[in-house]
Amino acid sequence: MSTVPESQPTRATSDQASIDATATAPQPSGPFRVGDRAQLTGPKGKMHTVTLMPGKELHTHNGVLAHDSLIGLPDGSVVTNSAGHEYLALRPLLNDFVMSMPRGAAIVYPKDAAQIVAQADIFPGAVVVEAGVGSGALSLWLLRAVGPAGRLLSFERRDEFAEVAEANVSTFFGRVPETWSVTVGDLVDQLPLAAPAGTVDRVVLDMLAPWECIEVVADALKPGGVVLCYVATATQLSRVAEFIRSTGLFTEPIASETMVRGWHVQGLAVRPDHRMVAHTGFLITARRLAPGAVLPDVKRRKAKAPTYGDEDVEAWTPGAVGDRTISDKNLRKRVREATQAASWATGDGGETGQQRGVGDEPSQIGDSGADAGPGTVDVID
Repeated sequence: MSTVPESQPTRATSDQASIDATATAPQPSGPFRVGDRAQLTGPKGKMHTVTLMPGKELHTHNGVLAHDSLIGLPDGSVVTNSAGHEYLALRPLLNDFVMSMPRGAAIVYPKDAAQIVAQADIFPGAVVVEAGVGSGALSLWLLRAVGPAGRLLSFERRDEFAEVAEANVSTFFGRVPETWSVTVGDLVDQLPLAAPAGTVDRVVLDMLAPWECIEVVADALKPGGVVLCYVATATQLSRVAEFIRSTGLFTEPIASETMVRGWHVQGLAVRPDHRMVAHTGFLITARRLAPGAVLPDVKRRKAKAPTYGDEDVEAWTPGAVGDRTISDKNLRKRVREATQAASWATGDGGETGQQRGVGDEPSQIGDSGADAGPGTVDVID
């Protein structure tokens, strides 16, 4: 295992310096400019996300739309393509971006990311450790929350996933934030090297076996700091909760899950949607006790002590529970997609998709080939 070179912020600075009048960093508001991302909603509600470049075009079976017709228009404008079809042009929100970006690993869905930021109390200026970067979705939310005065230390075991995450973050921000570092390696080995004991405010663990990292996390956290684990199954939830209790270093863990159900509202037809985003994962949080502090006894109903074995971990892998796993070939394709999108956003040059005849980047769940996730269910009222 090796760490990403510390010169990475310098590389981001040089990329930013290379952005000129023909390719500027994406802007969060105001008229569309060169380098901005535009989410175009066309006939039948299909969405396309493009990075605006002079002279480029969006080609679909419904006609051609020139990027130049969007540059300079205010956000929320409606434009017409060569075939007379109208497109609504909006800057994609972070919620839209994470659902459409190239994925190496499964993402943390926005509903869970919002709860992670809230339950872990991620605040501006915080020093946050994130283990299990995946495709960078949660990293984007955390970077926004810590702000320019904070720091996000991310750790990822697989170099390919780290590469996809870096590219996606670069695409959204137009550069690699100086407040962010990505280390490729095992958290247990790398965290003590990256953060001295008692210097971390918050830790977010998104991994298969978070209990393996609890002790090193306890050393890194400040007294009162929060550890939050994101796990997929009830058995994982039970094991990490019991391990946290057994250390005697944390408050009583609190577990929850989040389900989101939309509503159809049109005239007198007001009812829940037929589909909802249900279970995607569990969140469990606990706070670090002061050194030497002993948690007061709390009366609980007696429960049978669980037993766990190493074979349980194998039963919780994505393939074992029926999730589709990404092939090496497909992963390399995602890396190329993410890197190309980052080059568009940072103005780093290179052949664009429009030049190759591919006028849009993936913008809907499933376009990138990633699993849409386990949490979408039909609801019949």
